[in-house]
Amino acid sequence: MTDLDAAFLEATRSSYDAMADDYAAHFPDGPGMPVDRAVIGAFADLARTHAPAPAPVADLGSGPGGVTAMLDGLGVPVFGVDVSPRMVELARRAHPGLRFHVGSMTSLDLPDGTLAGVLALYSIIHIPDEHLPATFAEFHRVLLPGGHVLVGFQYGDTEDRLHLTERFGHEIALDYHWRTPEKVADLLTKAGLDVQARVVREPQEEEKRPRAFLLARKSLVV
Repeated sequence: MTDLDAAFLEATRSSYDAMADDYAAHFPDGPGMPVDRAVIGAFADLARTHAPAPAPVADLGSGPGGVTAMLDGLGVPVFGVDVSPRMVELARRAHPGLRFHVGSMTSLDLPDGTLAGVLALYSIIHIPDEHLPATFAEFHRVLLPGGHVLVGFQYGDTEDRLHLTERFGHEIALDYHWRTPEKVADLLTKAGLDVQARVVREPQEEEKRPRAFLLARKSLVV
């Protein structure tokens, strides 16, 4: 990855560092919508019962740790990874019994074939199109055969990008990439991850865009 390519990681890191405290106060507990929690629960069932033996799950883009804690409460061995050091600090403080570390889903500091599952909830939206295939290849690399991926993301009917310079009263420089479920499913498939289920729902309460969840699986034969 060139310095120019890596610029989006630094912009994402510094933006979330700037707004981390207010973001965590606004979203302390992870998803509250019943559909979101049901999909995460199904993913937890699959990860918890991974054969031949249990293995951990990585919550990528774990933020203040609410989803990581939810998975832990469902009996899943889980740890969180976030690009923002401040988010990791807040997650550790809120959930001292869980493990969180700073890292990027674009280049995971994890051995090959060690995870039962990868969860990326509302975090791939900050990955530019040109880096998403390699990111999904990383998901495939770290998964055990038969392991599952769950990605959740806001989407629209057309491809689009939003650039924000302010959130929660803080100056940021953050890109949001909107992609159709079909586009993301195609990229997962090309990375060797077979899409098993698709769930979409309409915006609720203060949300402005619909949500999509894609559940994919790494083949048992690799």
